[in-house]
Amino acid sequence: MPGVGQICSLICGLWINYIAVSCPVDIIFVLDESGSVGSANFDLMKAFVSQLVGTLDVSSTGTRIGLITYDHQVDTGADQQFNLIDHSTVLAVQDAIAKLVYSSGGTNTAVALDYVAANMLTSAAGDRADVPNVVIVLTDGYSGGSPEVCTS
Repeated sequence: MPGVGQICSLICGLWINYIAVSCPVDIIFVLDESGSVGSANFDLMKAFVSQLVGTLDVSSTGTRIGLITYDHQVDTGADQQFNLIDHSTVLAVQDAIAKLVYSSGGTNTAVALDYVAANMLTSAAGDRADVPNVVIVLTDGYSGGSPEVCTS
């Protein structure tokens, strides 16, 4: 019987090969940098996202990538987030991911999702009305604001 990791790899592979490569899509990654994640796991998340981005057709007309990091609040520092219109090549996105710095703190996923909806899924930030949006949250699970996550 396959393990969870193998199932996730299979699903990710199918999604990448049959949807994201052939169809333009706006993808926003939301990375948990709370204290419970730790710097080693944050580095693993960065590596995973960078590798995943490397398989996509990143361009201004193809797949666009945005990213934020969060703990108890969204880290709005220049090197800790980028919008869908900020980078139009795989290498530019991977370079921005490599510059992310782990900080630590509490966890409030609802705040991060609210931020994405209000600030990143907008035409000013590069969101395209005629292209599907995908928000991928990478977290260790528990959010201090858990009840609010359901409404975000």
